[in-house]
Amino acid sequence: MSGKIYYLFALLRPANIITAISDILAGVAISGILIHQYQDYPLLLHVLLLVISTSGLYGGGIVFNDVFDLESDMISRPERILPRHLVSKKEAVILGIFMFAVGIISAFSVSVLSGFLALSICILALFYNKVSKYYFFAGSLNMGLCRGFNLLLGISIINNEVWSNGLIAIISTLFITGVTFISKKENHGNNKKVILSTFLLDFLLIFLYTFIGNLIGLKILNLLPLLFCWLAVNFLAKLLAIRFNQPDYIKIAVKTGVLSLILLNASYIAGSTDLLHALPVLILLPLSTTLSKKFAVT
Repeated sequence: MSGKIYYLFALLRPANIITAISDILAGVAISGILIHQYQDYPLLLHVLLLVISTSGLYGGGIVFNDVFDLESDMISRPERILPRHLVSKKEAVILGIFMFAVGIISAFSVSVLSGFLALSICILALFYNKVSKYYFFAGSLNMGLCRGFNLLLGISIINNEVWSNGLIAIISTLFITGVTFISKKENHGNNKKVILSTFLLDFLLIFLYTFIGNLIGLKILNLLPLLFCWLAVNFLAKLLAIRFNQPDYIKIAVKTGVLSLILLNASYIAGSTDLLHALPVLILLPLSTTLSKKFAVT
């Protein structure tokens, strides 16, 4: 891989894109399409299109985040690709527009609803990058909504199921809102109170997840092992971030939160079908973790 292509690829945060793909696969499972008979339904094609869509949307959002942050990154994150001039700002903008276009067009190829959800994710990502990220709560919720809508994008493979089962997206939304809370001070440390608040949020999410899961018919016993794995890895990472309240440990807690979405998404799949169906998504976790060692996550 040539230097320029490598750095363009690195701008997309490939480890994060893997977690976005897991959102789609979880949403597809939640839609019920894996356990019901849908004659003549182009399942694999539509799943592939939605995977391409989320890859484009997430990649575009990440690229524009770096574009809008270029001036501040020159001071606080000089090690990033754009401040080092390894990719020009113009090249990054072209890449971001291309990724967003791929994401939106792919989603509209599935359905009008999928297309409008993709368009909404694009707008939410740009609004976060340009405006809301500078506001602690609004920015964190904005980022959470990007994830919640991404799960809905997967569910939209069967349009009606967005309205029937879409309530589960609240869990992903609130969890990533909490992860973004922590990330707001990851470069400075001294955020024990924020991390403690997300501890409480995680435990509240367990009860909320159980309530919503019962409401939409998830098999709670099937998903519990994965749900507690998700809770445990975040608990340990946040515990270390509180004990050693320094940037390196806080970044690990944020990184763990992002990557652990794969566990959360696998739990959605187990609850919608069974643990066996969740295994292919769990395989994405070591892949994403490996990529995270080579490419930036935060």
